[in-house]
Amino acid sequence: MIKLFLLTTIFFCTTSPPAWINNLDSAKEQAKKEHKLILLNFSGSDWCIPCIRLRQEIFEADAFTKYADDHLILVNADFPRKKKNQLSKEQQKSNDEVAEKYNPQGSFPFTLLLDSNGNKIKVWDGFYKDGVDNFIYDIKATCEIIK
Repeated sequence: MIKLFLLTTIFFCTTSPPAWINNLDSAKEQAKKEHKLILLNFSGSDWCIPCIRLRQEIFEADAFTKYADDHLILVNADFPRKKKNQLSKEQQKSNDEVAEKYNPQGSFPFTLLLDSNGNKIKVWDGFYKDGVDNFIYDIKATCEIIK
């Protein structure tokens, strides 16, 4: 019984989706250590319907989470509107600073592929309507170009 519990625990711990972080500086450090690219997503998690769809249909899809786990550091700069979802002042300030640099026009959803130094490699403005497999292919194709 204990062996079954341990095997189940190991399986679920190793197959959990990659975590989204909310600090770009930490993401850069992690990307350098792990030799990965950064996917930065600007969202309005509680009001932006295309943002919610992007999260559900692309970012939460098994194919994307498997790919991202091996190749990407995921960063979310969220701009919720509902009072119950408000960010801390420090997090809001951090998101505002990241937005000033990478999303000054305030588009939602807005997604960027960055290198470990924070340089823009590719930008997706709006909801990605071509599906998760094509989104992954788009990232892979971009990586081949920059090699």
